[in-house]
This record gives sequence, structure tokens and C-alpha cells, in this order.
Amino acid sequence: MREDVNEKCAVVGIFNHEEASKLAYFSLHAMQHRGQEAAGISSGNGKRLYTIKDRGLVKKVFSERKLETLHGHMAIGHTRYSTAGDDSILDAQPVHANYDLGQLSIVHNGNLTNAKEVRDALIDKGAIFQSSMDTENLIHLIAKSDQRKLKDRIIDAVKKIEGAYSLIFLSRTKMFAMRDRFGFRPLSLGRVGEGYIVASETCAFDLVGAEYIREVEPGELLIFEKDKGLQSIKVYEPTPKHCIFEYVYFARPDSEIFGQNVYAKRKNMGVELAREQPVDADMIIPVPDGGVPAAIGYAQESGIAYEMGIMRNHYIGRTFIEPTQEMRDLKVKMKLSPITELIKGKRLVVIDDSIVRGTTSRRIIRMLKEAGAAEVHMRISSPPTSDPCFYGVDTPNKDKLIAANMSVEEICKYIEADSLAFLSSDALMRSVNSKGSEYCTACFTGEYII
Repeated sequence: MREDVNEKCAVVGIFNHEEASKLAYFSLHAMQHRGQEAAGISSGNGKRLYTIKDRGLVKKVFSERKLETLHGHMAIGHTRYSTAGDDSILDAQPVHANYDLGQLSIVHNGNLTNAKEVRDALIDKGAIFQSSMDTENLIHLIAKSDQRKLKDRIIDAVKKIEGAYSLIFLSRTKMFAMRDRFGFRPLSLGRVGEGYIVASETCAFDLVGAEYIREVEPGELLIFEKDKGLQSIKVYEPTPKHCIFEYVYFARPDSEIFGQNVYAKRKNMGVELAREQPVDADMIIPVPDGGVPAAIGYAQESGIAYEMGIMRNHYIGRTFIEPTQEMRDLKVKMKLSPITELIKGKRLVVIDDSIVRGTTSRRIIRMLKEAGAAEVHMRISSPPTSDPCFYGVDTPNKDKLIAANMSVEEICKYIEADSLAFLSSDALMRSVNSKGSEYCTACFTGEYII
């Protein structure tokens, strides 16, 4: 249960399907976990674009009546969690504009590390911004490009930006998908009916009955056109540095990202954790939902019984009660509740995917001990999160990251565990069948790619 680290968003694009906007809607439902602050869809029928976006969950933003107004055979969609920009309707996506070539909508998953420099330069040249999103930079870069074709303007624009981006563009007649050369954020290509789908996670494919084709390659631009089908342009030579935290926490367990199944990798992390950090205990329990696959792997490798000792209430939204210490503790109890009869008197190994600030872990351990647990040993299926992310993940500043300011022993004392251990970096790489060179691990190492 990570309340202090959040993915920025999900993106989806549907091309050449008569129910494009509805498929985009269901795809966004499947990827709601990647962003809950706002949602939006732009559709096109070859003549014009239609856009609906608003704050809130997908099911709140869209009704059947609204979806009926999103005409056309192509659509792009977005769910947002703000990492760059303000939490307002102006910062909901798709970003939409009229310019000299017509209409254009853009959705973006990631974070542009040179966004301020690009924005300031555009403002100096007379650009007027309507939002605080880094994505809006692209609209201005495309509009001001000297290139004649949109394809070339997109290439011209992305060569002026740096950072992490999985982008989908929609014009009146075409759809484009572009991924940064490092492939920080996931983006996959599939076929749905006679058309195509591009989405952040393949769980969207499963819901709409799409067939997975492959990943969009890092540095690749895909062009979808009615009469020409699918074209591919290699804008950059790929230099894969995939976000390892997608495997640790963000992606849905049933998705395939970076060419591998997420559930299997998380279970591997639990197996490696049991080998590295064994505990003499009576029971393995996960912190739901993030800790479940790793806990299963830990239990199978250790031979210790696995139980769902903590139940999660999935229907608790945001609370606007004054955030006193007492109310924060109550909020954890609203979301998570122990099964007292199961854990009373037991020595527990509690598995979670990460510790960021440490406050939630401390409340969980207190809750378990209040329920009668004899011992609570915390095991984390990733290395200590010691550094913030600048590539599309909302993480606290370094001074708020507990692993940046305390040793493992100090963290253990702070969260009031009987013992604490993390998965090593080498074991994490073994879990994802890698030597580490194709993954970004900056949140664990402080070694930034850009």
C-alpha cells in the first residue's frame, strides 16, 4: 500500500476501430491504478477532433452519453497523477490545440527534465501557456516548427526535449506514438479487430480483447494512417533504461511490460528475498495489494505458511479530515485491518514492496502488535528507496525519504519492527533476469541517466 509514491499516468491510443472512444474508455479503466486525479479522451473521425476531460476517476468523468459524442475511428486517452504541474482541470490531458496544420491532441506518460528551460525559451518567443504541464511544451514546439509535415514536426519537437516520455498524438487523420530512447516508461503495441491499440500496460489489451504484438521500441515513432497502415521510424538508437520500479510496484501484476510478466517478476523478488533474508517465523503475510506476489514467493521458498493476515478495504477514497496524527492512524485502519484470530500470538514476516517515508509501515506494525502478534519482522522486496525520481514518478524530496536519512537499523527502530531487511540490488536484477544495464535504478542508487 504505497500512498507516498505514485505513477504519473497511463496513456492509450486506438486506431481504425468503429468503437475507438469506448475502447479507450475501457482501457483507461484497466489502467486506473496509474492515475486517479483526472481522465480524458480525444477522438477523431477524419474531419475533426472531439475532446472530453475532467478531474476524477474514469467512471466519474465519462458517461455513456458523453462517450457517444466522441465520434470517430481513432481515439487517445489519459489518466493523470500529477508529478509536473498543478492539480487542476487545466492540467488534465489530452492537451488539445488548433494550429496551422489543423487540430492536435497529445497524451504523455513521463516527465521532461528540461521542461522549464524549453518553456522559458518558448515564452520569450511569445508563446502563451494555458497549463503548468510539461506536455504543453510539445504543442508549442510542434506549432512553431518549420517542418511542413506533422511527422517531421513531431521529430523536430522530441529532439528538443529530454527526459522520460511515452507520447501519443492525434491529428484529424493520423495517430502517432513515440517513446524516449531510454524506454523509461512502458508502452506496448497490439491489434484490436482490424485496427491497432497502443497502451502503457497490456492489462488494457486483455480487457478489450486485443492481441499483443510487441513493445514500442525505445526511440521509435509509430505512424498510424488509414490507407497506409502502420509505419515505423527509428528517431533514436535505443538505449534501454527501463524503470525498475514498474516491476516493483507500479504496473498491474497481470501486465507484460519490458517483455516480461509483472507477477512472475514480483514473485521472483520474494523468492530471492527469502534466500537472502530468512526469518524463523510462523507465518508470512503481505501488505496488500503490493506485497502479495513477493509474499507468495517468499512463502514458497521458505516453507513458512502464507496467509492473508491483513485485509484491505478497496472502497476508501481520499479523506479531507484534518491530518492530525490520530486521524492519519485512523486512515490506515480504514484501509487495512488485521485478522486478529489468525495472527494473535504468531511470529509474523510482513512483506511489502518498498518503504518510502516509513510512516505507513510503522502504523501497520503497531496495528499488528495491537492485534496480538508476538513478533513482526519486516521484509522489503526491493532495495532501500534513497533518491527521488525525475522520470515520471511522484516521489518525495530526498529529505523526506527515510532511507536517505537513516540506516537500516535506524529505520527498523523507527517503524518498531523486530527486524528489517531489504532485497539487495543484485537479487533484484536476478529477479528480472537482468545484469542491470537495461534498467534505471536511480531511486535506489542515485545514479541518474539524464
